Amino acid sequence: MRLAILGSTGSIGCQTLDIVKWHPERYEVYALVANNSADKLIAQAREFQPEVVVINNEAHYEKVKEALKDQSIKVFAGSEAIDQIVGMKCVDTVVTAMVGYAGLRSTIAAIKAGKRIALANKETLVVAGEMITELAARYHAAIVPVDSEHGAIFQCLVGEKDKEVDKLIITASGGPFRQMGIEELRNVKAADALKHPTWKMGPKITIDSASLINKGFEVMEARWLFGVTSDRIEVIVHPQSIIHSMVQFVDGSIKAQMGMPDMRLPIQYALSFPDRIESKIERMDFSVVNNLTFEKPDIERFRNLGLAFEALKRGGNVPCVLNAANEVVVAAFLEDRIGFLEMSDVIEKVLGRLAYIEKPTYEDYVACDAETRIITSEYIK
Repeated sequence: MRLAILGSTGSIGCQTLDIVKWHPERYEVYALVANNSADKLIAQAREFQPEVVVINNEAHYEKVKEALKDQSIKVFAGSEAIDQIVGMKCVDTVVTAMVGYAGLRSTIAAIKAGKRIALANKETLVVAGEMITELAARYHAAIVPVDSEHGAIFQCLVGEKDKEVDKLIITASGGPFRQMGIEELRNVKAADALKHPTWKMGPKITIDSASLINKGFEVMEARWLFGVTSDRIEVIVHPQSIIHSMVQFVDGSIKAQMGMPDMRLPIQYALSFPDRIESKIERMDFSVVNNLTFEKPDIERFRNLGLAFEALKRGGNVPCVLNAANEVVVAAFLEDRIGFLEMSDVIEKVLGRLAYIEKPTYEDYVACDAETRIITSEYIK
């Protein structure tokens, strides 16, 4: 299987390359794509010898090209080059691991090329879930989820009938501030939020986990991936992160997918499906992992989860507004320019500012995203 890995230098991209190293007889890297991390992209290209590398930020093109001039690797830059790469006949699977809104355009290009997509960029479905699912059906593009929660639900649904599903149960670790009160949350800094208790992730998604907006995004993603309305999706806090999600069926039975908290497990399953193949992932020892607990999420302290449910119910371009506003406030929080609780305050204000579009086009999404970022920035001192 020949892979194009979009976002190869990020957390998901690097872990995807671990799987390639485990199974070189099964997977071949055809293309590596990064946004800004030129040095890391150069190192990956030398190690994995892809046919093509693309640096999205054209300012880094000459650096990458010069560094790889002694290699038989083609070097390109920019979003148009990414669109062309994912559409190449020699690419079998596109791993979409670019962070944030930036992954939408390339995912659409891969869908239109009818590719199998291992989807790690949740914002694609958050922003444009209805459009993406319609395009996937039209172009016969298979979308297999990489997120641990959606990968778990996907596994629980294999062999089951849609009409037999009662609800989806998405688990959340609760993040590093699960037991903090409101006053404590007012004073936390980015450095505190980046200390996730169970998962190793990039900074943006780690902050999203701390604010629980990532669970709201996952509810949106699940709604489009599995065709289940939001009233049939439940979020439950499970601090040990051993059960990655569950499905309850109409007879009352529940299937749960369990495993050690290692993203390489859902990534590998997304690549190997419908097969299961050997991995080097740590096995569970139930004599050690012997205390699994669950609790309801507190949407008074973690308001972003409630805002996400609201955005999903309103639909149209509102999820796009939510996503763009969140990306701006998270970037500001990482620079200590805004407080942890203030992120929710700003997002809520922005959700009421933009005009509602019931059936957005791609151009509407682009314009909405840009306008939201400007308005959100105005609220941040």
